[in-house]
Amino acid sequence: MISGVWGKKLGMTQCFENDKVVPVTAIDLSSWLMVGEKTLKRDGYDAIRVGLLRKRYEKVAFSSEWLKKLSTYFLYVREIKMVATGETFSLRYGQAVPADVLVEGAFVDVVGITKGKGFTGVVKRYGFTGGKASHGSTMGERRPGSISWMRRQGRIIKGKRMSGHMGTARCAIQGLRIVNIKRVEQVVFVKGAVPGHVGSLLFIGKK
Repeated sequence: MISGVWGKKLGMTQCFENDKVVPVTAIDLSSWLMVGEKTLKRDGYDAIRVGLLRKRYEKVAFSSEWLKKLSTYFLYVREIKMVATGETFSLRYGQAVPADVLVEGAFVDVVGITKGKGFTGVVKRYGFTGGKASHGSTMGERRPGSISWMRRQGRIIKGKRMSGHMGTARCAIQGLRIVNIKRVEQVVFVKGAVPGHVGSLLFIGKK
């Protein structure tokens, strides 16, 4: 059985459960086709390779020639590892990955890449308080302060929190509940927010 499914973030909306508003994130699971596989004997692990079809080929019948030029017909190609369970799972090349592997009410882990924030200082990046903001202060309000005694030797302690690039890091949100699944449209609604911008790839892993 596969360990999860790949999807594309559509954005956030809300659903109603027992007259209560629940914030959810819509994830599109459609247009993912099986394009290859990895075997334990040959590659050291069991997995399937899936590709996200480009829009211009979504309504075109699948051809085995597509497997020879993956970058031409598929926007992304990713892997899904297989887990050893008693459930059976059979998928042929060119078949769409079904959303049936997910169940409403189940808890999943969503993995994605966070939004990029560019080059930021320590106040925004790590929540430093900065210097004094009172009248007459000669220190900048957003400076990091001392960066250790090793600076006199031209070195910095490894792991020192300083200014730098923020975001575009792999992030996993655990224990999110599946509120609703639209089987026809292949869209799943997960409670809460998930990392990434609209249109970014997300991996929904089963717990």
